[in-house]
Amino acid sequence: MEVKRIAILGAGLMGHGITQVAAQIGKYEVYMRDVEQRFIDNGMNMIRASLQKFVSKGQITEQQMNESLARIHPTLDLKEAVQNADLIIEAVPENVELKKATFKEVDIYAPSHAIIASNTSSISITELASTTKRPEKVCGMHFFNPPQLMKLVEVIKGAKTSEETIQTVLEVAHKMEKETVLVKKDCPGFIVNRILIPALNEAVALYWEGIADRDDIDKAIRLGLNWPMGPLMLLDYIGADTTLFIAEVLEREIDEKFHPHHGLKQMVKAQLLGRKTGKGFYDWTQK
Repeated sequence: MEVKRIAILGAGLMGHGITQVAAQIGKYEVYMRDVEQRFIDNGMNMIRASLQKFVSKGQITEQQMNESLARIHPTLDLKEAVQNADLIIEAVPENVELKKATFKEVDIYAPSHAIIASNTSSISITELASTTKRPEKVCGMHFFNPPQLMKLVEVIKGAKTSEETIQTVLEVAHKMEKETVLVKKDCPGFIVNRILIPALNEAVALYWEGIADRDDIDKAIRLGLNWPMGPLMLLDYIGADTTLFIAEVLEREIDEKFHPHHGLKQMVKAQLLGRKTGKGFYDWTQK
């Protein structure tokens, strides 16, 4: 199946980035939908700022920026967003009930040939698919933050996902100039988070148990494992709340070995979530 039109549900952190990549690199017509005008305005402002950055670095021309923006159609109307879409990428907040309700509604308005993909990092694709009448056309399409720069997309097969659906989504990701990996079985955390979350959890343990200082933990992993940033700084970028949420899903669905450290829970209770609240392991209010 050829994809010409894409709908992105959510204009937030991930949604606006995926929208930009789809329009700028994939050259798709993109409908970006959110539930409030301020979210859409914010998303569009971030897309403009990002494109402007590419222009100022000489990576794209002013004309290419304007052409990319012209391919983006922001809307508050879900029906308008999905009624002519070939592929719908859901990027709403990581909440099971919200995602299931979204999938159910999309299934009503989207054309019968349309594929519905979720950008979830931890929720079961099979469970989301079960709310639709087209489980064979549902899969995971997990981008990484920020989607404009991160090369990877994890494509996830649900229990009933067809081979054709997977092939179509892989082709779209490649057209967006992404590298892909295929997750053959639907399991929480997929590949990256299943390995990353326990690593972040251990970094929290080292810190909270006073085994090493924050800067030394981050330096050790940066220089010893060649990570671009240390685990505690990365945790501040992801958000302690998001990290805790994924850890709890992994613990519940796979094994208790994923049990989140009490220090991580304490930080969430204290709203020390990282960049989004201004403080986490680092102080982000100064930068």
